[in-house]
Amino acid sequence: MDATHVHLLLTHFPIVGTILGVGILAFGQFSNNQTIKQVALVKFSAMAVLTIPVFLTGEGAEETVEHLPGVSESLISQHEELAEKAIWLMGILGVLSIINVFVLFKKLAIANALTIATLVVSLATVGVFVKVGSLGGQIRHSEIRANNVQPQNGETNQGLINAGRAEDEDDD
Repeated sequence: MDATHVHLLLTHFPIVGTILGVGILAFGQFSNNQTIKQVALVKFSAMAVLTIPVFLTGEGAEETVEHLPGVSESLISQHEELAEKAIWLMGILGVLSIINVFVLFKKLAIANALTIATLVVSLATVGVFVKVGSLGGQIRHSEIRANNVQPQNGETNQGLINAGRAEDEDDD
């Protein structure tokens, strides 16, 4: 199994896991259930760890697809740049979550404020993750690109040139 396979296999888990974690943490916060809050916080920490191999295999995945027809270098660059921000944001969420678990366990006065702050950071992380995932999906799935983004700035990948022909041929 190469970096591309690992990247594609693991990439959905941190996104979906963090989305689920937001729901769990919000429910735990509104129901004031410490156990549910801790479940969400542990989930965020696990997703932060899982995000590391996703990020580290991104470069190998890029090398596999960057010369394939229909692949846009500009989309790869956008995906890569946002992924660099996402890994830092997820790292902050992971560390904040670990601290929050201990604060909840010790029943410190800052527990509620820290949980709310963690919830806010988790929402921001989900927003960035969704955008990173969307850009990543567009790299190989031209059908989900807004306006069928064409390769730009001298890119030589010509996979979208005949994109309109398939529709014309189906009308027979």
